[in-house]
Amino acid sequence: MSGHSKWATTKHKKAVVDAKRGKLFAKLIKNIEVAARTGGPDLDGNPTLYDAVQKARKNSVPLDNIERARKRGGGLEAGGAEWQTIMYEGYAPGGVAVLIECLTDNRNRAASEVRVAMTRNGGSMADPGSVSYMFNRKGVVIVPKAEGLSEDDVLVAVLDAGAEEVNDLGESFEVVSEAGDLIPVRKALQDAGVDYESAEASFLPSLSVPLEEDGAKKVFRLLEALEDSDDVQNVWANFDVSDEVLARLD
Repeated sequence: MSGHSKWATTKHKKAVVDAKRGKLFAKLIKNIEVAARTGGPDLDGNPTLYDAVQKARKNSVPLDNIERARKRGGGLEAGGAEWQTIMYEGYAPGGVAVLIECLTDNRNRAASEVRVAMTRNGGSMADPGSVSYMFNRKGVVIVPKAEGLSEDDVLVAVLDAGAEEVNDLGESFEVVSEAGDLIPVRKALQDAGVDYESAEASFLPSLSVPLEEDGAKKVFRLLEALEDSDDVQNVWANFDVSDEVLARLD
């Protein structure tokens, strides 16, 4: 699993400084709108919104854009779209299972874009349920490494809050819990004075497919094509790539 997590965190770090920053901003803004519409615009009373806002701020989304999205989603300002969440399932080259979460105001466009990205990059669509059983819904908190902060420090802070494991991703730690324990885990980190980059529900694979350099290139190309779609909000895949292969691809 570490390969996928490392790839995801590295990719998002780069996305902030490259030409795709606008796309990342749009996805983070959408998250805020949906969270505010679902649970209300009050940050204190809506932990999902709180985390969506935190993630946007960590990724340098302008505060004005964050505030407008919160108000639109919460009905305090006109203009919010009717976003629908749709899950698609498929396979990337090498038999890697892929879960694709879309947040869209046009179901037909989303389905078409996902299908085109999959077929043009060696992937194939799968029937609902044929891939999702290989993933578990989990809470994932990413904690950036800081001077004097060890893996044990993070583990001690979150253990009583329901965390299951802490993984070293190189430049950050990944704290994994049941999805229902995400908020207590995040709060435990805050109480311990530990800064975190993002806290969100995610899908983690129960088994993973190891990839060598050539296979990893093909899978990364497909995942990037999927994430290039404005309608695709998240992509999860069950591959594992060694640090050596990641370094060569970098």
